[in-house]
Amino acid sequence: MSAQPPAPAPIRRLTVPQIAARKGAEPIVALTASHVQFARILDAHCDVLLVGDSLGMVSHGFETTLPVSLELMIAHGAAVVRGTARALVVVDMPFGSYEESPQVAFRSAARIMAETGCQAVKLEGGARMAETIAFLTARGIPVMAHIGLTPQSSNTMGGFKTQGREADSWPLHHADAAAVAEAGAFSVVLEGMVEPLAAEVSAACPIPTIGIGASAACDGQILVMEDMLGLGDWAPKFVRKFADLRGEVDRAAGAYAAEVRARSFPAEDETYR
Repeated sequence: MSAQPPAPAPIRRLTVPQIAARKGAEPIVALTASHVQFARILDAHCDVLLVGDSLGMVSHGFETTLPVSLELMIAHGAAVVRGTARALVVVDMPFGSYEESPQVAFRSAARIMAETGCQAVKLEGGARMAETIAFLTARGIPVMAHIGLTPQSSNTMGGFKTQGREADSWPLHHADAAAVAEAGAFSVVLEGMVEPLAAEVSAACPIPTIGIGASAACDGQILVMEDMLGLGDWAPKFVRKFADLRGEVDRAAGAYAAEVRARSFPAEDETYR
């Protein structure tokens, strides 16, 4: 009787300490995700999947991320967790769910963690949010920070502006990175930063930096999945479209519509007798 082949090893989800240990080592691969089907596909390729509040714009048609609610983030976050087995899942804390006080932030973050099953939350802001980050991490909630261009603050920043074009602003960004690291964040997103500044911040910061429009100098990269797949009709300068799914979906929908109108779909093979 031949021996049975060994059972495949179970897939283990990446942990917060494993991602934190990537600093200066293997680059961190991250994408946003908000749907279970896409999450299942991305899970094999990504170390981190972020359920970003950008879903308000790409999935729900909002002009900004500001209208996104805690309940909406929880619904999408739970779907992504259900569709994954390997990637670390991080859920964005939406505008208004954490800024008031560390205590309010904890209640919001605790709901996200409990109702989605995710492994961490992300919030925007540097030194001004250090107290909140420390409050959350001391109570068992891992935090990914987000500095540089912070979309939830776009109204006070005067729009979506690249950060670091004026050298006199660089100390503020360095201070933000140092503050979130000291407060206990396990990683930090750098968004919309000029390359020399992002390189300096990444070199000085003791936790992994994950760039979006912040050059290859970061410890990892993240893009909005819909931008990367070419699903939109516009994307920022820093996006590389690795596919043209908008064109492919348009082609497929057109072919389907033509066959329905010609009564050639469904055919015999697609019909129950």
